[in-house]
Amino acid sequence: MTRRWLFADQLGPHFLDEPGQPVLLVESKAVFRRRVFHRQKAHLVLSALRHRAAELGDQADVVRAETYTQVVGGYPGGLSVCHPTSRAARALVGRLGVEVLGPRGFATSPEDFVAWAGGRRGLKMEDFYRDARRRHGILMDGAEPAGGTWNLDADNREPPPRGAGRLGVEDPPAIVEDAIDHGVREDLDRWQRDDGIEFLGRDGPRLFPATRREALARLRHFVEHRLPSFGPYEDAMLAGDPLMAHSMLSAPINLGLLDPLEVVERAEDAYRSGAAPLNSVEGFVRQIIGWRDFIWHLYWYFEPDYRRSNELGARRHLPKWFAELDADAVQARCLRDVLAGVRDRGWVHHIPRLMVLGNYAMQRGWHPGELADWFHRAFVDGYEWVMTANVVGMSQYADAGRMSTKPYAAGGAYIHRMSDYCGGCPYDPKVRVGADACPYTAGYWSFLKRNEAQLSGNHRMRQPMRGLGRLSDLDALVEQEKARGSRAP
Repeated sequence: MTRRWLFADQLGPHFLDEPGQPVLLVESKAVFRRRVFHRQKAHLVLSALRHRAAELGDQADVVRAETYTQVVGGYPGGLSVCHPTSRAARALVGRLGVEVLGPRGFATSPEDFVAWAGGRRGLKMEDFYRDARRRHGILMDGAEPAGGTWNLDADNREPPPRGAGRLGVEDPPAIVEDAIDHGVREDLDRWQRDDGIEFLGRDGPRLFPATRREALARLRHFVEHRLPSFGPYEDAMLAGDPLMAHSMLSAPINLGLLDPLEVVERAEDAYRSGAAPLNSVEGFVRQIIGWRDFIWHLYWYFEPDYRRSNELGARRHLPKWFAELDADAVQARCLRDVLAGVRDRGWVHHIPRLMVLGNYAMQRGWHPGELADWFHRAFVDGYEWVMTANVVGMSQYADAGRMSTKPYAAGGAYIHRMSDYCGGCPYDPKVRVGADACPYTAGYWSFLKRNEAQLSGNHRMRQPMRGLGRLSDLDALVEQEKARGSRAP
């Protein structure tokens, strides 16, 4: 049987054709020389790779080398690999003459996506999601969606409970580190000390599964204890509860430890048994076989230079305080807390990513490609395929609407409504000019003014653009934001 080369994001049993198949695992130090990754991301990836090697035992050849090429050349004609998750990796295996199989770890095949996308004027996630539900029979009652409605997003936009410091759901089970984790930490310390390899963020205890057993335990716990509360509060933020009711499963799914279909089937079982409400289950299913698969397929479906899209002409470089996670330099409470979360955990949930980090960057005109690379490196679940369309297309609207219908720009009023961050902040979300002007409120109007020509034809932006024309202090606001420049707010 052909030996299967497993990349470090292909670590589940579904990447093998049968249990006893011989395996090649390569730990390449050059990966960490080329980019400055978050320290906890580097730890998680190496821990997962080494734990998989320990599980496989003599079934696997495990090689630590500077580059993949040094190793793979020793198996001429004798390796196969499941389709890699980046263009660079796909080009590498092509150059090395490795047999490339179809991708695994996603619900919808490339052939089915291309068939769905062909001839469409626009590619909208909601349309793709409904097709995936039908195709896989997930949350379907015959030909109709469970409950008679495809999308229950309107039920999943609740602000956090008034006066609550925490949501009140049970925390996910803690990860217990072992000798493999200790060895990884020693190696990373040595690489920093002796090899000049740099990392971003802070080290800390491993927070995410590195084995299938850990991933399954977290999945079980989420479905039983957290999924019922997930839906209503999936867009809410609390400074004292960064996890809220989110699953914390993105990292193990992206490492290949869980198959997305098994994940959504567990969630559907909870709905069918009455253990979780439909709005929570539907919202979760939409994230996994809807949005996650959609982003994966767009990475390959769009042209290779899509990542360089910059239709709004955003060319400012990321300021050092943001790029290096210097949360202590920030006074704005929401941005300070979220940036600290990235620094300390390598993870925040999707709304802080989109509406605090991405929103701030878009308002300031930061280069979308640079921002996508930062998200790739700074998040434990970040990969090039994950962040390209998510950041360039959705978060920064740099493709002028190829995958989203309007910019996800918002002022301080949104953050005030969906979080407890504005209490105790030196800035007032209702103020746009002056010493206490909220950087999000001021930044929102400054963004609209700077991009007035590009956005005026978007029907979903008509009301905000009319509001822009009614501002009596617009000139002062624009000058204020120019003076702010790249300073931390």
